[in-house]
Amino acid sequence: MKRLILIMNGKGGVGKSTVANNLVQYFKDNGVAHRAVDTDDENSTLTRFHPEADFADITNTRGLDLLFEKLRKTDVVVVDCRAASTDLILGYLEEVDAFDVLRSLEASLTVVMPVNHELDSIEQLRVISSTLGNRCAYIVVRNQVHSQEFMVYDQSQTRHRLLKELQCGEIVLPKLHDWLVVSLSTLGVSVTTAISGSEFSLLDRQRLKTWQRKLYEQLDAARVFLIPSGTHAEVSASPSDSERASEVALIQ
Repeated sequence: MKRLILIMNGKGGVGKSTVANNLVQYFKDNGVAHRAVDTDDENSTLTRFHPEADFADITNTRGLDLLFEKLRKTDVVVVDCRAASTDLILGYLEEVDAFDVLRSLEASLTVVMPVNHELDSIEQLRVISSTLGNRCAYIVVRNQVHSQEFMVYDQSQTRHRLLKELQCGEIVLPKLHDWLVVSLSTLGVSVTTAISGSEFSLLDRQRLKTWQRKLYEQLDAARVFLIPSGTHAEVSASPSDSERASEVALIQ
């Protein structure tokens, strides 16, 4: 089945654009045919790093129709949903009976939800999962940029329901040094481009390479929720990769 992937959390600053940018690069690096869609008309992070990405105006009643138009022509569509857009997007999905449209396209929905240590970000997970229920797949991304502690999320009923009732996948977005984040943003280059370029020092390229490897191991472990079965992808796991992947908290 095709996949529509929405990267959502109405709370700003939880890492949606970082996840979207690197997920798109992951698909590129693994030969997965896809289209990317940016919905942020102010920051436009995704289109800055991936200029070929399309833009969808979610304030326009028909703006999100673009997602399904793209899904008709490719197997995977990745959407970076801007902050404070949860109600708009959930309302749109209900208005057009999106799951009926997805069935007609032989497609399914995956909702990727970055979360941090803040209660507001967890509340967004509750709202999204309560509305969509078991009609889609979920991946929670534990964003370590500000903290590696997720006590509030770990002890929440929302997490319990996501894992036990909704069979949610759970992965980690490792922290990347601030100076590397700033340099990537200033240059407007992806991690993959930076690793193979000359703008960064040898050791900073190695730091980026290590960070990307760890993230890609997490995405490899969650690929059942991301890559349609039968889609060609150069994603493989060596024995050492498999051992590392087993450490990912992924419920399938």
